[in-house]
Amino acid sequence: MTRGRLRVMLGAAPGVGKTFAMLEEGRRLSEAGRDVVVAVVETHGRAATSALVEGLDVLPRRAINHRGVSLDEMDLDALISRHPDLALVDELAHTNAPGSLHEKRWQDVEAILDAGIDVISTVNVQHIESLNDVVRQITGVVQRETIPDAALRGADQIELTDLAPQALRDRLGEGLVYPTARVDAALSNYFRLGNLTALRELALLWLADEVDSALKRYRAEQGIDGTWNARERVVVALTGGREGETLLRRGARIASRSSGGELFAVHVTTSDGLAEANPGALAAQRALVGTLGGSYHQVVGEQIPRALVDFARSVDATQLVVGVSRRSRLGTLVTGAGTSATVIREAGDIDVHIVSHSQAGSRALPTLGGALSMRRRIAGFALALIALPLLTLALSAVRSDESITSDVLAFQLAVVVIALVGGIWPAVVSAIAAGFLLDFYFVDPLFTITITEPLHLLALVIFVVVAVLVSVVVDQAARRSRSAARAAAESETLATIAGSVLGGQDALEALVSRLRESFGMASVTLRAHGDVLYAALDASAAANADAETSFPVGDHASLHLRGRELPASDRRILGAFLSQIETALTQRELRSEAEHMRPVAEADRLRTALLAAVGHDLRRPLAAATAAVTGLRSTEVDLSDADRAELLEAAEVSLDSLADLVTQLLDASRLQAGVLGVSLAAVALDEVVIGALDEIGLAPGDVELELRAMRPVEADPVLLQRAVVNLLANALRFSPIGSPPVIATSEFGDRVQLRIIDSGPGIPAERREDVFVAFQRLGDVDNTTGVGLGLALSRGFVEAMGGSIDAEDTPGGGLTMVIDLPASA
Repeated sequence: MTRGRLRVMLGAAPGVGKTFAMLEEGRRLSEAGRDVVVAVVETHGRAATSALVEGLDVLPRRAINHRGVSLDEMDLDALISRHPDLALVDELAHTNAPGSLHEKRWQDVEAILDAGIDVISTVNVQHIESLNDVVRQITGVVQRETIPDAALRGADQIELTDLAPQALRDRLGEGLVYPTARVDAALSNYFRLGNLTALRELALLWLADEVDSALKRYRAEQGIDGTWNARERVVVALTGGREGETLLRRGARIASRSSGGELFAVHVTTSDGLAEANPGALAAQRALVGTLGGSYHQVVGEQIPRALVDFARSVDATQLVVGVSRRSRLGTLVTGAGTSATVIREAGDIDVHIVSHSQAGSRALPTLGGALSMRRRIAGFALALIALPLLTLALSAVRSDESITSDVLAFQLAVVVIALVGGIWPAVVSAIAAGFLLDFYFVDPLFTITITEPLHLLALVIFVVVAVLVSVVVDQAARRSRSAARAAAESETLATIAGSVLGGQDALEALVSRLRESFGMASVTLRAHGDVLYAALDASAAANADAETSFPVGDHASLHLRGRELPASDRRILGAFLSQIETALTQRELRSEAEHMRPVAEADRLRTALLAAVGHDLRRPLAAATAAVTGLRSTEVDLSDADRAELLEAAEVSLDSLADLVTQLLDASRLQAGVLGVSLAAVALDEVVIGALDEIGLAPGDVELELRAMRPVEADPVLLQRAVVNLLANALRFSPIGSPPVIATSEFGDRVQLRIIDSGPGIPAERREDVFVAFQRLGDVDNTTGVGLGLALSRGFVEAMGGSIDAEDTPGGGLTMVIDLPASA
């Protein structure tokens, strides 16, 4: 019997349309003539989904009695007996009721496939076993129903049913996914925009991995060895040098340019284990690879370029990142092409990126002490020691009376080459040695240091003079080149330090680090008022550092350099560094003073607002109380008992209003000063809500309560009740007649939320934070509502208890205030 084919609709979250897509495909195939049966489908009360079931053959479910409760499950035996062409089985990760033939629904599907029946099913990414921990970290919800990756990967076809996160939230808000009563809690918890975005990325990446595995299987079956650029795979070659971090970050940026890009870091060691590498740097780079989401590999190869390319091909790499060669041009000429050049030649269809790293760009300033380096002088002497004897031996074999001219020219050429390589001293020594060799082996009388012909003596003298002149020219050219390099490096350094300071940022650290790199110092330390502000240290050179040299920076700071003694040529650039460091210190001090003045400015703003409140908002109740008391004391008017009672009531209301305003102002000052007293305890939210209703004097019909059984929260009961009172008063004020506010509770992970929901005009998203600013009424000109401190105080109270208050849209219009607090242990 031919096994059936499994087709799975994969979704990122509930509500993306998996079941809808499954039923649509079932209807299409049914209309095409195939025998389609709905084995089990969960409509969740969605009208559009239920409408698609109509007209299809629906298999009755089997009732299973478990502890007196009847549970409906798919009737597996009846389905296999019916033996349709295609069965529609919803929720592949579902756990069957106890007493079923199999524990999981995916096991039922395996039996259906074995019976030769095709199946279309659905599953959400949070149910995949390998992603269970990741989903829990993202959403805070532990998924009990999971399906093994192997079972899902065994499907013949997996299709992603995709919906943009905001579009899913819009569907949820319109009541197309859950009932209206569950919408607000869902939007604020599992269906938050960040959660949905992360789940969508998980689904895309998991499916991309599955497609990649299928592609590899196909290529293996077809014997295809070439690289297919289905997705970017970037291999970064690490040598163990400090430039590795730069290469890794560049590789990570390249990989991130395409969705699903992969990063591989590889270090090649030779079989003898003698390759130069810094173990500490490699360890740090390996950790960085993990941080960047890549994988680290170490391979052994006799030829490093070939090993790199072979590894890149083994992982189907599309890009290979290598650092620019650290060898000089002369070294490349002597030892042959470097690693990067060989990799380019061997890579074939793999793109190769040669990256110029910071270790090449942050070199020390060239010195002006000598025209040519000691290495070049030694190379010149070595070349002379090898070339002159070999040339003498070669010319002696073809010596004749007429060959003296060509012999002299050959030695002249050798001396010129030695001069080009080693400069003046190797050239002079070579010229003198070449003169003696010519005289001894090629000028009559042979094998003696004797010259019988005056012209021969003149020729030898001219020979030596020409060699010296050529070496002098080479030496001067090298000196000018060194000076030009010095000038370029100084210009680059000056531009860098000037740009750092002009950028307006705290450039001290960059300046200190750049100074150490430029002068090759073991360490550079900046001190101010006796404290170390910044320090740059080369750990490898610190142990052998020379004595410390100090330079003053302004009136209160100093710069301490450990390392070589700076020559006069470096003091000018050092002066530029000191000037820029002093400027940066000045900027730092000004910023510090500005930060110190910010609380003063804020306090001044609050003081101004407070004075305005005292002068304006307190005037009305104060005037009313004064008028009532004056009327009571007046002897000119004969007041009845009813009049006296009315005046006393007016005075009482006005004084209560004054007391409330003064209390709010005092609380605002305590919050501003950070001295608000908070006494945390385990508090039941329903008790806080009942207390708030009593304080405001609301009747049961004035609000709708949706209080579920919740864990207590960690809060101060007095402050929390005051916050709820303020929020509820605002909701009552803006709720339209006939639509009372709703108070609801929900729980998410270790947090508990209290929602106060109104159906009023709402607040634009860009203005929501403004309502939490003290003395703000968002343009409200009604001065009977206080000084605009209620919401600011409420947020201050809740944040002091370790919670938060946020404003959200109410589905269908209005504003929802969410108090989020930690659940009590």
